[in-house]
Amino acid sequence: MEWSDVPGHLDWSGEITNLEPKLKVAELVAERVRDGDTIGVGSGSTAFLAIQAIAKRAKEKRLEVVAIPTSVEVGLACAALGVPTTSLVHARPDWCFDGADEVDPDRNLIKGRGGALFQEKLVMAAAPETFICVDDSKMVTSLGQKHAIPLEVDVQALRLVESTVEREFPVKEMALRLAKGKDGPVLTERGNLLIDIRLESVESDTQARLIAIPGIVETGLFMGFDVTILKA
Repeated sequence: MEWSDVPGHLDWSGEITNLEPKLKVAELVAERVRDGDTIGVGSGSTAFLAIQAIAKRAKEKRLEVVAIPTSVEVGLACAALGVPTTSLVHARPDWCFDGADEVDPDRNLIKGRGGALFQEKLVMAAAPETFICVDDSKMVTSLGQKHAIPLEVDVQALRLVESTVEREFPVKEMALRLAKGKDGPVLTERGNLLIDIRLESVESDTQARLIAIPGIVETGLFMGFDVTILKA
């Protein structure tokens, strides 16, 4: 049987909504690339488009760039595009970019629908400069307005986390995220489960209180990061 170039086939796993504004933001990100940059690459459809724009610019301008991917999907995209990759073990990003599910007026974020929230937060914390790529549909007056908050949870702690969150927070909805392309639950990049919760309100201490619960590995609340919002 002839070997097929699976990593060389580049495609997004689902339909990309609001494609035109996302393409414009992707170009804004690509314009920031300089020769020798090590770039933290977020996950999601906007980041997927941006790494394509970066690869194109690097090829046209003969720029040497290295990516630190935050997910397997992004790593495969980099491989297909010929963008070398490294990790936080070996390098620190000069800057990073990512998308978001929600952005409030204080530039706090909800992220993590793709299940890479732990690695995304690590890369964002390591980068001296972070660009968040969004369109108008992601802007909200308060977090939780449109999307649930993802909680990355150790498998053994599922019941403990569910009962503790329900007891200590004003929960409107809570559900284990189930997969669409396979049987069973969604697994994160680190092999954990995802619980999506909707709260009556998100307060300044919500992230700290959630992460203090044993079994919660990370949350999709990105609060207090110094980020620059790029919006087409």
